[in-house]
Amino acid sequence: METKLLNLSGQEVGKCEIPQEIFSRKVDAHFLHEIVKYYLANKRRGTACAKKRNEVSGGGKKPWKQKGTGRARAGSNRSPLWRKGGVVFGPRPHSFKIDMPKTKRKTALLESLSSKYFDGAILAIENLDITEAKTKQVREILKALKVECKKVLFVMDKPNDKFTLASKNMKEISWTLARNINAYEILRARAIIFTAAGIKDLAEFLGNEKQEDKKV
Repeated sequence: METKLLNLSGQEVGKCEIPQEIFSRKVDAHFLHEIVKYYLANKRRGTACAKKRNEVSGGGKKPWKQKGTGRARAGSNRSPLWRKGGVVFGPRPHSFKIDMPKTKRKTALLESLSSKYFDGAILAIENLDITEAKTKQVREILKALKVECKKVLFVMDKPNDKFTLASKNMKEISWTLARNINAYEILRARAIIFTAAGIKDLAEFLGNEKQEDKKV
């Protein structure tokens, strides 16, 4: 399989080989929904906590006598009925973590890449060698590649300090290394831009993983 290889000006400079086994998988939308829930659940900290009636301050004394006041009976000012009282069935710290086998995560990665490729959302560029670490240069690249006003994910083989610094204050831009990419990052992006070296590195990484799985 081949795709257009573009330069930073958006001009086609050749063709880029993309592995068929990575970008041509059959897509199962329900499975991808499941994997998104997995990543979102594992991002939750689970630290929300509301105090129960035995944890709030106060209490220990009956607010007023049981009868003769004309008011409702009350035994403690820590009651959930009272202001600043305990919370009934409030949130408590707990883990939202979901387990997912490694093979399923890898399958989701391949299906998400295939889904974006079929949608025409994957581009390949020569490199990200910008001359200066300026946001203006990154905006010009997005304009040339016609992905303005979209959430864009850049995938590269190694960190690029100038590009990272230049895109630091752009909320719509994110980047990752090919070896660290996951299905959730891919699915949440509207456009995915691979460097040529990034595609090669991803293919090598997934190929090595496949060989290791066979050995096991």
